[in-house]
Amino acid sequence: MNKVLVNVQNISKHYQAANSDPVKAVNQISFEIREGETFGLVGESGSGKSTTGKLLLKLEDLTDGTIQFMGDDITSYQSRKEMLAYRKQIQMIFQDPYSSLNPRMTVKEIIGGPMQIHGLVKNRRERDEAVNNLLNQVGLNPSYANRYPREFSGGQCQRIGIARALALQPKLIIADEAISALDVSIQAQIVNLLRKLKKEENLTYLFITHDLSMVKYISDRIGVMNQGRLVEVAPAEEIYQYPLHPYTESLLSAIPEADPLIEKDRKRVGYKGVEYTETEWEAVQLFEIVPEHFVLCHPDEVEGYYQRYVEKHAKSKERELVAMV
Repeated sequence: MNKVLVNVQNISKHYQAANSDPVKAVNQISFEIREGETFGLVGESGSGKSTTGKLLLKLEDLTDGTIQFMGDDITSYQSRKEMLAYRKQIQMIFQDPYSSLNPRMTVKEIIGGPMQIHGLVKNRRERDEAVNNLLNQVGLNPSYANRYPREFSGGQCQRIGIARALALQPKLIIADEAISALDVSIQAQIVNLLRKLKKEENLTYLFITHDLSMVKYISDRIGVMNQGRLVEVAPAEEIYQYPLHPYTESLLSAIPEADPLIEKDRKRVGYKGVEYTETEWEAVQLFEIVPEHFVLCHPDEVEGYYQRYVEKHAKSKERELVAMV
């Protein structure tokens, strides 16, 4: 098992709304990201996914909890020197490929600027050479270096954003809804590019999305968020084959099927939420139901979730035997 790159422990982010109780955007979540893996974070809009990414980037301050990156507690970072060193190790690919690029800067300036700030290039010649190499790496012609973002399509702009994220040779890249603004065919191209770069550069991703059909294709493990809480964490195949939390089952039931006959009979599973008393919430946490498969629940529910897993596993094996016959 690879070593842990990011260790998130009981982090929370609350926003104080006027004349009302605080909005708990992120509420006591814990997870880890291992070196060289893609950790998918999924959930509906407003579940706290993007806020979690911002907390990792220190674009937002924690209300509570700790975040360790490569063994160091980043919550104590304050000085410009500390922040520069940290930002060099962690980069972001944004949702909107157009608004995330400065329209007044050329591609060369957008990609090469961070390298100059961090002293990775000595002069313009080195910068231009590095930019050309990065453009080649993300599938763009180096001759595009002198053009402006408005001259490119959405997919090309996102490739420029990826090149900018790679420029500092980071340890972790956070992709926040990086494909949601693109056409389906372009989405596949960008995901394949991210997978290729991960293999070539030994990158680690936090892939934030609401697209369950795509996150399975790119992720090694998946965390499911609902109302600021992490409700289930498991390897990607486990989440899809044996979903345990009712919210995860509801999300997966919403994925449309390509086969019209199967789609016609697909039934959407509703989710009404899980009710706990204030006292019960104190004991609620992520429990490991089976190895590597965690569910947010009360200690009294652990056995029930284990039995549900056993039943789902048995039914899956039965379907495999029937298919073989």
